[in-house]
Amino acid sequence: MKIIVTGAAGFIGANLLRALNERGETDILAVDNLTRAEKFRNLAEFEIADYLDKNDFIERVRRHELPRPDVVFHQGACSDTMETDGRYMMENNFRYSCDLLDWCDTTGAALIYASSAAVYGLGPVFSELRNAERPLNVYGYSKLLFDHVVRRRAADAKAPVVGLRYFNVYGPRENHKGRMASVAFHHFHQFRSEGKVKLFEASHGFENGEQRRDFIYVDDVVKGNLFFWNHPTSGVFNLGTGRAQSFNDVALAVVNALREANGQPVISLRQAVSQGTIEYVPFPVALRGKYQAFTQADTTRLVGAGMDEAMLTVDQGVAAYVRWLLKNS
Repeated sequence: MKIIVTGAAGFIGANLLRALNERGETDILAVDNLTRAEKFRNLAEFEIADYLDKNDFIERVRRHELPRPDVVFHQGACSDTMETDGRYMMENNFRYSCDLLDWCDTTGAALIYASSAAVYGLGPVFSELRNAERPLNVYGYSKLLFDHVVRRRAADAKAPVVGLRYFNVYGPRENHKGRMASVAFHHFHQFRSEGKVKLFEASHGFENGEQRRDFIYVDDVVKGNLFFWNHPTSGVFNLGTGRAQSFNDVALAVVNALREANGQPVISLRQAVSQGTIEYVPFPVALRGKYQAFTQADTTRLVGAGMDEAMLTVDQGVAAYVRWLLKNS
């Protein structure tokens, strides 16, 4: 098997399959857990050579029963930042990844895996520095602990191993994620059902809806994965746009993309607020001390590795995503 994609039926994994197929790659082993069977839809449109359940896959990895691939794109993980079962999170995200790293190192297969900006917690620094890494939850800790393992072992690894710290990813094929889907996804469905998008009032020193994050379109995340396959190296890198944009920007981009689809002119933020198209609601007490009101990837190391291609802005990415949602909802 030339390529293995774990989490292949998930959001980023499925988009990786699309990009690999577009490159003519079909010798792919797709790995996932289809207990939630509806996720099969993210696999059905793509060409793969074989499928393995996640538990079957990791057992074969531990027994060294699989042939060596060229590369493993490890996207499989529990990404629910609200998950409270720490034992499950550490087994599923950390131990699974360590065993996969051991196998890749033994066989000489390249490993490119999904880390997360959750390792930075509240920031305010978002650089790949130890003193900036302060996760707020066990999900972020599970990712950080594996990054530490990779940092210790990268210099002696027999094949490239790359961790990519994804910032706020949005785009096609995230329908199955439910409440963990992107804000763009939720804004789209909220506007279509209620005729408005609801954002948080002022908090964390930001005005209404001006809390900011580094929103990155899934196609740019896929390009990052493929870049590091094509340019072998080892290390942990941020994968974000390097631009913090507001939730107002995302909401307005969704509203205007839907208005354009209906033959209506675009409107400004001021107009959207005055018309009630964008509405502000009190910041939830339950999120105090747990909410990333600002994220922005320091892309110095990413650009230094050679990935300096411009990434989509929120306006560009959300417009493309809304067109996809209208076609595929």
